[in-house]
Amino acid sequence: MSRRPSKRRRARLVRGVQYGVLLAAAAVLALAADWRRLGSAFFDLSVAKALFPDIVTTALVNTVRYTLLGFGFGLALGLLLALMRLSSVPPYRWLAVTYIEFFRGIPALLVFIALGFGVPLAFQVALDQGVTVMLSLGLVGAAYMAETIRAGIRAVPKGQTEAARSLGMSQGRAMVSIVIPQAFRIVLPPLTNELILLTKDSSLVYLLGLSLSQFELANFGRDALNEHKSLTPVLIAGLLYLVITLPLGQVVRRLEARTARAR
Repeated sequence: MSRRPSKRRRARLVRGVQYGVLLAAAAVLALAADWRRLGSAFFDLSVAKALFPDIVTTALVNTVRYTLLGFGFGLALGLLLALMRLSSVPPYRWLAVTYIEFFRGIPALLVFIALGFGVPLAFQVALDQGVTVMLSLGLVGAAYMAETIRAGIRAVPKGQTEAARSLGMSQGRAMVSIVIPQAFRIVLPPLTNELILLTKDSSLVYLLGLSLSQFELANFGRDALNEHKSLTPVLIAGLLYLVITLPLGQVVRRLEARTARAR
């Protein structure tokens, strides 16, 4: 009577089959691909050389600037909304809930269109491009950050507030001095994730019809694609996005690990 293989051996066999399938698929792809054509389409060195230094000094810098503007405004507004959600005054809670549900439920694309074209047409005002980007990214980001911050505030033990009140602090002073700093330490990893999402959402700036000096990475890549008829600009723009987002992702993982150790 033959013995059945152990669970560990079966697991090894399954992993071996999976690796084999993966290697076979990679081999088929490598043999079937037209590498010369792919190289000329994605890795044209002459096109790549023509993109520098503008893709870094203009597009990358603008992407970072737009992201930080939107994140700063969204963080301030998100903190205010979180406090309103936790308020004992019902109208404040209703306003905060309405705002959060509305801006979490509509695409950021519509916010860019509304602020970039709708508001100037309706009110006959010309908003600065930087202000438009800051508001568009910040209004959407604030809805998500508000819920993150609210969860962080609720995660702070109530004993912290009670101890502060016993020392004679008012409710507001205890919230500002004791609760909010601890809440931000708790929610720092998800807030960093929100920063990554805003970095990618900044690509929607192309809708506003920016001048060349205001281009961010996506707009720069699209414009260069039309000029050079090559996908190399898109590839390089994508790699520069990774230059921003991969370090931020590493920061998130380290913050999460540190938080887990502290708990």
